[in-house]
Amino acid sequence: MLEKAGGALVAPTLAEIRKARERIHGRVLRTPLIRLHGEAGREIFLKLENLQPTGSFKMRAACNAMAAAEPGQLARGVYTASAGNMAQGVAWNARARGLAARIIVPDHAPQNKVSAIEALGGTVVKVPFEAWWEILVRNGSPTEQGYFIHPVCQSEVIAGNGTIGLELAEDLPDVDTVIVPYGGGALSSGIAIALRELCPRARVYASEVETAAPLAPSLAAGEPVSVKYQASFVDGIGSASVLPAMWPIVSRVLAGSRVVSLREVENAVRRLFLSHRLVAEGAGASSLAAALEYTQPGERVVCVISGGNIDIATLARIVEGR
Repeated sequence: MLEKAGGALVAPTLAEIRKARERIHGRVLRTPLIRLHGEAGREIFLKLENLQPTGSFKMRAACNAMAAAEPGQLARGVYTASAGNMAQGVAWNARARGLAARIIVPDHAPQNKVSAIEALGGTVVKVPFEAWWEILVRNGSPTEQGYFIHPVCQSEVIAGNGTIGLELAEDLPDVDTVIVPYGGGALSSGIAIALRELCPRARVYASEVETAAPLAPSLAAGEPVSVKYQASFVDGIGSASVLPAMWPIVSRVLAGSRVVSLREVENAVRRLFLSHRLVAEGAGASSLAAALEYTQPGERVVCVISGGNIDIATLARIVEGR
């Protein structure tokens, strides 16, 4: 385990990210990188993690966390705290290994994600958002048994996510900017760690939605600050504060945060569907929303489309402009 040294979360190295790729090879999809249609003067590319078996990048993290664990750690099953995508990644990989999986979700989790977790054999436990967030901050729950897979603050999770950075370096080595949806920071920091050595010119930015964007003001203040959290259809990212364990890592490796509005995210979801027939959840489309808002002419940008698990009724309303 790489998780802690002197009580602090240890960021994985490039070598550990490469080791993660060896562990997950053949178990997750090496996702395609395609160019966004209809952009004149700007090069915007889409890294399609919404095409993973469970519809999000979390497959990589969950797979690597279990593959890196000692057999004895998995003897009593696994559990995680997740709004949906990590839950599905854990449930999928647990089922493949014959393990029991308990998934603690906030009580506002969308029913389509809850149903997907249950379909994968996971046992869903709903708790208030504050209690769910406390599990993330405390790195586990004293009332749960089994091996806890943190959706963010675990080195193996960050390394699994960082395998996306390895693929980007191979597919687009002259990339200028990579924009990554920011939930807790494990995805953006994993990608940034990989690219810092492989593509030093590349800058990695978080994308946040204005209703739950703690990273941007924290970076401006030079320390974690709290913001008002407002639930929305963009349920896969955002919170009231930056996870304390992640702050030293994200503040070091990320170039900044691009904050977008709910309307801009809606437009990005609609464009992906109408232009490419791609289904993206609000969180997953936030990176494209940020690229469309902030990208300069001549800039070569990759948007990580992190997930596609959106409620069908919500998608229909967005596509129809309702």
